[in-house]
Amino acid sequence: MKRWTVLVVVLLFVTALVLPPASAQAQPRVLRIGASWPSGAFVYQNLLMFKDRVEKMSGGRIKVEALPAGAVVGAFEVLDATHRGVIDGAHTCSYYWTGKHMASALFTGAPGGPFGMDFLDYFGWMNYGGGWELLQELYQKELKLDVIAFPMIPSGPQAFGWFKKTFTSVTELKGIKIRAPGIVADVFKEMGMTAVILPGGEIVPAAERGVIDATEWAVPMEDFTLGIHNVWKNYYTPGMHETTTTCELQLSKTVWDKLPPDLQAIVKAAAGDTYLNWWARLTQENAVKLKELQEKHGVKVYKTPPDVYATVLEAWEKIVQRQVAKDPFFKKVLDSQRQYASLMVPYRRQWTDALRYSIDLHWPEKK
Repeated sequence: MKRWTVLVVVLLFVTALVLPPASAQAQPRVLRIGASWPSGAFVYQNLLMFKDRVEKMSGGRIKVEALPAGAVVGAFEVLDATHRGVIDGAHTCSYYWTGKHMASALFTGAPGGPFGMDFLDYFGWMNYGGGWELLQELYQKELKLDVIAFPMIPSGPQAFGWFKKTFTSVTELKGIKIRAPGIVADVFKEMGMTAVILPGGEIVPAAERGVIDATEWAVPMEDFTLGIHNVWKNYYTPGMHETTTTCELQLSKTVWDKLPPDLQAIVKAAAGDTYLNWWARLTQENAVKLKELQEKHGVKVYKTPPDVYATVLEAWEKIVQRQVAKDPFFKKVLDSQRQYASLMVPYRRQWTDALRYSIDLHWPEKK
């Protein structure tokens, strides 16, 4: 027995030399991420998807504390809060910051595509066409903010929106009060509508009180989650104003720089994985919810009149020309997108022609 006792003591001594005490072990890095939407919004699940991936990929070395809008700061305060270090990052959309710099709208895709790009084209521009570098230039050089950002939230193509009354032409929209975000509000104003900027959590109450006559939000799943169908039943799709909407994960640059290279790589990989998987999941959920909205909730789905598309693009072009004339960085981003689109969009159109034929054959559009 004495020999066993001695052996146990020796093993405990060796273990103590090899393993540091619990108090000395590295604690996980907790990232407090504030969202621009309530926890009930479906888009909030994108942040939870990222949280799951980054925690598993890092083996628990990174933990994410997901914070819905209002938990620490308001929906439109998350960027400044990240810069000031109040939170470690934000789950938000860059087009909310057009009051700071109009070029921020271009990084969500902006009205019209941009230039016919779809979500995979946009993801390619970000990763292989210089888009990501320009996004950092926006925040760090143009806005002088302590922020680094990654595209992570594809949302679209989006609906034109929900309307109190039906319409058949863009001329019938003049003067109506419609909720819209950032640059979209500018486009709608250019079209003659009265744009009202509201965060997602305030849309349904405003509709119920008659503060607005219409609203755009996002896609069938997102719109269903907010409960807009409980107020209005007229749903117009698709919209030209947000065909490639991509929102982002923002982090404090100070926080980012303190992460070791392997954890930085994990965060970037988790954001990219979330982008692609979220797009697939959201597309499926949209198809299911659009059918449910019509069959169970009495929603009437209308095809957006073509003159709306044309008018949106005309209004956007007017805004673009004014901005290009006075803002070199805006022009720099726009030119970069146009150049990448000039390569990718004609290629995609040519090589997906057989796919369009197959779609028309198997799923002819209902008259």
